[in-house]
Amino acid sequence: MPKNKKRNTVHRGGSAGGGSGAAAATAATAGGQHRNVQPFSDEDASIETMSHCSGYSDPSSFAEDGPEVLEEEGSQEDLEYKLKGLIDLTLDKSAKTRQAALEGLKNALASKMLYEFILERRMTLTDSIERCLRKGKSDEQRAAAALASALCVQLGPGIESEEVLKTLGPVLKKIICDGTAGAQARQTCATCLGVCCFIATDDITELYAALECLESIFSKSCLPEKDAHLVRSGPGAGLHVSSLLAWTLLLTVCPIGEVKKRLEMHFHKLPGLLSSEDVNLRIAAGESLALLLELARGVESDFLCDDMDSLTRTLRALATDGNKHRAKADKRKQRSVFRDVLRAVEERDFPTETVKFGPERMYIDCWVKKHTYDTFKEVLGSGLQYHLQSNEFLRNVFELGPPVMLDAAALKTMKISRFERHLYNSAAFKARTKARSKCRDKRADVGEFF
Repeated sequence: MPKNKKRNTVHRGGSAGGGSGAAAATAATAGGQHRNVQPFSDEDASIETMSHCSGYSDPSSFAEDGPEVLEEEGSQEDLEYKLKGLIDLTLDKSAKTRQAALEGLKNALASKMLYEFILERRMTLTDSIERCLRKGKSDEQRAAAALASALCVQLGPGIESEEVLKTLGPVLKKIICDGTAGAQARQTCATCLGVCCFIATDDITELYAALECLESIFSKSCLPEKDAHLVRSGPGAGLHVSSLLAWTLLLTVCPIGEVKKRLEMHFHKLPGLLSSEDVNLRIAAGESLALLLELARGVESDFLCDDMDSLTRTLRALATDGNKHRAKADKRKQRSVFRDVLRAVEERDFPTETVKFGPERMYIDCWVKKHTYDTFKEVLGSGLQYHLQSNEFLRNVFELGPPVMLDAAALKTMKISRFERHLYNSAAFKARTKARSKCRDKRADVGEFF
């Protein structure tokens, strides 16, 4: 169907009683401004009847297809038209439609630089995110918080992202501290609060308020063993992991005096988390300890915690853990991380990692840079590689300098086809299998024949 004909298609309602939520949003938004928009109510949040909309494709398919669709389908104009439709669908009556639209927008922002497009519609997007956070249920809140993180990464530091944080910050804190909210929603909101404050906070008091909010969550895991057992191992363990990691991220941008104050308050509590039954909480505590030690030694080169010998013994035990009651994958992951943590505590050393993206490479040579990289990798997923090449904010964070300009011919020579990638992966798999088979014990039953 020709594009102009498709765009002029009339939107038809999905029921006899009223029009489609997307159609109502389309009629109500023109030039990024709302006119007589009727946002969905608490009752609407439970409506699962999909509204039919002939002008836009199914948002769930866009969310599932992700970056490949963004690269393969149409021009920038087609992409922007699809994104406008998704923005309108965030006002739909169906909770599933709103959630799919939020996820589709997040995938787009994570996979492409869309600064100009987002800048013109940031208020509309912020209003939609706030509405979904306030009125939606757990999955929708999770999707809205993930979109808010990607939005701030796109906008970078400045008055625009500060306005986003000013609007969404109170709602995020409310969900994080709400014990009746969904665990996944609270977890994503904690990460979102940390990322948005890291990017946008110009007011130091707002930064301290965010730190205190996150401290109020993960400090519950630092209670005596008998009181903290359920917190450390229950469904809320993921929330405590996200809160601790977000808190640690924000400490990296605090003034030195505040870092010392927070270290005195919380450093002695963190070793207690190393005995948690949740492997992710143990790992988060270990990495946070290594980062905090790195910050403390930057202030005082001879910094030592109160019981360094006991901490070292605990870290060594975790680095060589052979507990049969734990999954093999968990033990492998834990041992790998705690070997590096132990090395940081005993030798003040960090195993340098290399990250390649396009024609460039970045060296991760300290715990602060590693934690920052891991945080944005969680937010952007595979799109982080693209953002490291094009996003000026992230390039400034990792000290990469201005973006490297490449012409179309250079980009084409760097990109390998799917078939070539398949051949490479097959060869690598075959070589890896051979190498591993040599290390395995191939005992065979040998019978005696008379």
